[in-house]
Amino acid sequence: MREFDVSDVIKPVRNLCIEANTMLPADVKRSLLEAKEKEESPVGKEILAQIAENIDIACSEKLAICQDTGFAVLFVELGQEVHLVGGDLREAINEGVRQGYADGYLRKSIVADPAGERVNTKDNTPAIIHWDIVPGDKIKITIAPKGGGSENMSSVKMMKPADGLEGIADFVVEWVRNAGGNPCPPVIVGVGIGGTFEHVAYLAKKALLRDIGSHHPDPRYADAEREILKKINATGVGPMGLGGRVTALAVFIETHPCHIASMPVAVNINCHAARHKTVIL
Repeated sequence: MREFDVSDVIKPVRNLCIEANTMLPADVKRSLLEAKEKEESPVGKEILAQIAENIDIACSEKLAICQDTGFAVLFVELGQEVHLVGGDLREAINEGVRQGYADGYLRKSIVADPAGERVNTKDNTPAIIHWDIVPGDKIKITIAPKGGGSENMSSVKMMKPADGLEGIADFVVEWVRNAGGNPCPPVIVGVGIGGTFEHVAYLAKKALLRDIGSHHPDPRYADAEREILKKINATGVGPMGLGGRVTALAVFIETHPCHIASMPVAVNINCHAARHKTVIL
């Protein structure tokens, strides 16, 4: 059993908030540069060139890649051999978010009362935290700041099992087409299939953490990822919705067993600033 003082999570989370918002993952940057070479639309090519320049400036100047620095969404894998001491891990994580968004001069976008006065909490807390208990004595924390524009282009549909992968593909492609330029394409599309109403949305969000170029281990779903991506890029939505060949950089599917009478499907779209960063403590 390993003893871990929860206060030791504050600084790493603070740093994750700043680094994730200023340095785009290498796989995303590489994919955007490749997209610039593929894009045939002059306007789309210019947009992708400006996105690439913005990424470099953000990294070198330690500035936010996007002014919408998002909701702090964290995925925490807590080793079952870890004994937490010194307080509340959730509160320590929120303190790290609080410090990160202040010290990094990141926009605070969270309102306390969603359907009432909507007063800003002024520190971007509370964070959304997804917990997973795993073997071992380590704590793995991944932050994925999620902007409002792309998050608003999310959906859950309780489909019929008979719809199959073809029906799922049609739903996802049409949803991305209708989203148009709202999620700031080129996008990354997370698709959850199975589980329950609430779990399938989690699957779609978690799918966005995968590296571009990776595929689902099941060949059927890997083929579906490729086919959906191909169809999305044939819609002509293009960079920032202004037309072109590159509407999406990747489609990632995550699955979970489900009830015999159900087939939940969720779509969670990430903008081209697909920010995420991980630390292991």
